[in-house]
Amino acid sequence: MQLDGAYAISQNDFDEINRRSKVDQWDVLFSMIGTVGEIALVRNDPDYAIKNIGLFKNKTKVDGMWLYYYLTSSIGKAALETYLTGTSQQFVSLGDLRKVPVIDPDETSKVNVSAVLAAYDDLIENNRRRIALLEKMAEEIYREWFVRMRFPGHEQAKFEKGVPEGWDCDVASKFFEHVKGKSYAGDELTENPDHMPFITLKSFNRGGGYRADGLKRYSGKYKEEQVVQRGDVVMAVTDMTQNREVVGRAARIPEIGEKGAVISLDVIKLTPKTVSASFLYSYMRLSGFGEFIKEFANGTNVLHLKPDLVTRQKIVIPPKELRERFVAIVDPIYDKIDSLNEAVDRLSASRDVLLPRLISGRLAVEKLDIRFPPGMLSEAGTREPQAVDA
Repeated sequence: MQLDGAYAISQNDFDEINRRSKVDQWDVLFSMIGTVGEIALVRNDPDYAIKNIGLFKNKTKVDGMWLYYYLTSSIGKAALETYLTGTSQQFVSLGDLRKVPVIDPDETSKVNVSAVLAAYDDLIENNRRRIALLEKMAEEIYREWFVRMRFPGHEQAKFEKGVPEGWDCDVASKFFEHVKGKSYAGDELTENPDHMPFITLKSFNRGGGYRADGLKRYSGKYKEEQVVQRGDVVMAVTDMTQNREVVGRAARIPEIGEKGAVISLDVIKLTPKTVSASFLYSYMRLSGFGEFIKEFANGTNVLHLKPDLVTRQKIVIPPKELRERFVAIVDPIYDKIDSLNEAVDRLSASRDVLLPRLISGRLAVEKLDIRFPPGMLSEAGTREPQAVDA
């Protein structure tokens, strides 16, 4: 669950909401409006309140984990879909949430199934933490060298108006160019894994960086230049958030398959000319360029950034020798990040294959010798999950 887009409210409003629908550890949250069906398990003591979110109260860790895995399985999703209403914007009512059938096996089965799936999730989360640390490492190196200006040899460098001598100050088009993405119709977006992966706004984290779970599939036509591969740099040029948290932000494409992926019209590909892709990505993410260029986006409900404005800006680029020394350090970091992301994808795929089989009981777990997290069996007591109006 991402909280970076959450609103700040007063303490009085926070307390008032919590009097009616307080979130506790091991509760399950459900998105009821718009993007319906997003599920989250509250794994830690929460420090937030919720609004317009379905809240399933659970008495124990086992109940919470079982309900979470059930609702995220294809079986649970199919049960939920029968209660969706609305055309332009789908939603599910609180009353209908209470009607959703839930498979309720014996306690031992709940514990064993949850333990198997939690083991996958723990490995996935561990890899994501390692990825975050590596990203922070690459960021600190960039900031130390090119923001704080403590690059190798800075003691002997001469500065003029804050810029070292020998650094290149010119329009961005000297260093890279852009390629516009593909416009598309709604019926060209599919769930078919045989179709081309499609990079859209949902492929970007707020603030920049690649978001793997936002990948779509595309069945239409495209130009070869609109295809991206591992290591390519893309930028969002549209934003549905009025806080400009996505527009102007860059992402680096991970390993995405032999065919690559098509970029949508909301995205541009930044193609290096005189700088490497690794340096270009680091510059776009960490130099402050994204914060600067986002202010050029305009629109009422949807913000749009003209791609030409990106390559018309004046930027400052360090000399080739210094860039190459930087890339020699960060390239192995980015390679390791890619490797860990691939491991996350494999673990997620394995878990998703097991999920419906475990939930349905087709894969029996009663006689398996499963090592579950400490404390899971010690928690006693269950009760029916309750949907609470939030």
